[in-house]
Amino acid sequence: MTVRFADRVVLADTSLTVADGEVVALLGPSGSGKSTLLRVISGLLVPDSGDILVDGVVITALPTHRRSIGFVFQDEQLFPHRSVAANVEFGLRMSGWTKARRAERRNELLALVGLDGFADRRVTDLSGGEAKRVALARTLAPSPRIVLLDEPLTGLDRDLHDQLAAEVAKLLRATGTTALVVTHDRDEAAIIDDRVVALADL
Repeated sequence: MTVRFADRVVLADTSLTVADGEVVALLGPSGSGKSTLLRVISGLLVPDSGDILVDGVVITALPTHRRSIGFVFQDEQLFPHRSVAANVEFGLRMSGWTKARRAERRNELLALVGLDGFADRRVTDLSGGEAKRVALARTLAPSPRIVLLDEPLTGLDRDLHDQLAAEVAKLLRATGTTALVVTHDRDEAAIIDDRVVALADL
């Protein structure tokens, strides 16, 4: 695919294949187009040329909500006026899940990310690490086919960063999730991912 912003080419004939269940790290300097690539895959940006295929099916024209692609943003983008439970259940509610099914799935995900008992907490009362866990639980709750993570551990101190990197790696594999992780941290990539790709090589 190719993506331009005005006269600037951000991605030029970029091509990437990720296998089912594979976790791939995408490395590159700031401004190299890593986040742009995730936004195109998710449907938040339209490429100037090229297509996105999932299981051989072109999804380039599909709206974001029909792609079954989860997105963990760098700044979490949690809903500050909602509880942890309401944040995790958001995608399930939009998909028409019953209250009982939503609660069961929410509890399952909170247990997976180590936040049992946090359902009624206000997200504004969470620590940085807890907020990132909630963002991951919310993204995984609807069982998306693909998860995109845009520098998901930015802003954490080194010890917590490394602890969460190991937890994210374990969680993605436990759920069999296909994922593309944008990072500038080679150590983080080595912990989380099956394969590391430099954007300059695409």
